Amino acid sequence: MPNTKLEKVFRDPVHNYIPVSNQIIYDLIGTTEFQRLRRIKQLGTSSYTFHGAEHSRFTHCLGVYNIAKQITEMFTKNYPETWHPEENLVTQCAALLHDVGHGAFSHTFEGVFDTNHEAITVNIITDPSTEVNAVLRKVAPDFPDKIASVITHDYENQQVVQLISSQIDADRMDYLLRDSYYTGATYGEFDLTRIMRVITPVDNGIAFKVQGMHAVEDYIVSRYQMYMQVYFHPASRAMEVLLHQLLKRAKVLYPTQKDYFKLTSPRLVPFFEHHFTLSDYLHLDDGVMTTYFQNWQTHPDEILSDLSNAFINRKLAKSIKYDSADEKDLEILRQIIKKIGFDTDYYTAVHSNFDLPYDLYRPELQNPRTQIEIMQKDGTLTELSELSSLVKSLTGTTHGDNRFYFPRDILSPETLFKAEQEDFISYIKNDHFLGKERL
Repeated sequence: MPNTKLEKVFRDPVHNYIPVSNQIIYDLIGTTEFQRLRRIKQLGTSSYTFHGAEHSRFTHCLGVYNIAKQITEMFTKNYPETWHPEENLVTQCAALLHDVGHGAFSHTFEGVFDTNHEAITVNIITDPSTEVNAVLRKVAPDFPDKIASVITHDYENQQVVQLISSQIDADRMDYLLRDSYYTGATYGEFDLTRIMRVITPVDNGIAFKVQGMHAVEDYIVSRYQMYMQVYFHPASRAMEVLLHQLLKRAKVLYPTQKDYFKLTSPRLVPFFEHHFTLSDYLHLDDGVMTTYFQNWQTHPDEILSDLSNAFINRKLAKSIKYDSADEKDLEILRQIIKKIGFDTDYYTAVHSNFDLPYDLYRPELQNPRTQIEIMQKDGTLTELSELSSLVKSLTGTTHGDNRFYFPRDILSPETLFKAEQEDFISYIKNDHFLGKERL
């Protein structure tokens, strides 16, 4: 590996120091595509709930690189018979670049404009016009394709793939610790040092020595808690819903108001037109989008201006839980809301978040998970849930909820629509929709 003349160090609140001594890695960090990640928040709208969560995809990707670097260097030193050192740079580059294709308000934007950040990550890596591709080609002409194949899980060495993407990988280990730190929620803390000591390469994958099983167990529980307490927080989801409805309204207005949107939000025009280039995509970030929403606050369309103002100034909708079997009955609530005067296409929404904390390898599924293997003292491998009753209780189970979002004004004590309000509330008990069978 070519080294820099002088090791560079990034001071990091999670990993303390992140050293970079390889020139390829340092050059990748300096590319315009990677620097753009400074302007993409790691947790999207969650900073409106957890005010400290202002960290970026840039910091996360550096953290994933750091974990991957430590693991591959340890593998090189301790496991020369099962780990090939030539995989070090492949793994580290893939770790650094794994999220380079994330867009502005990534997951919500994808839902509205039908983009795919993983496909765009591969495009950035393999497109000869990008700075990332130019740096990777310094290693070898086929090196960009190697990195891309790790991202798509097609790389022949599954040890490398599992270090970047599996049920316990460098990506997840960094984002749990980092998101826990910046949100102030301690649920995501786990013993990274111990896990790093017991991780080991095996034929066609990775495993964890049995003496570190409880650290792995703690990681699984920490991930579960972060999803329930942070990633699925109702207020963060309210902001996602608001953003989705805001962009949906802009899409509806665009065909008849093209000049307005070309003037106030020019970088979004290719997405409204359904034909965008990689360059168009890379010119968008969270700051650009937020500026557009500020512009739209004065739009004559009352819905667009109101939703824009609500997003900029954190005017959140309220929500209640509902059972999937009762979803069709939500129309009862929509009719009440419509009677009060709200357009239910934009001022109501359903939002579902569910997570599978851990699962076995199930080959019959379209996207089977790679199960976590524990290495016994005799070298045999045992799937984690066979040894841990705690993990077994979470295995194959989904956790989360369905929520119905509606205007906060509906429940206001100052409402002028007392009869409608009472009717609306009669369908709710303990923040849960009762359906037609209300008590």
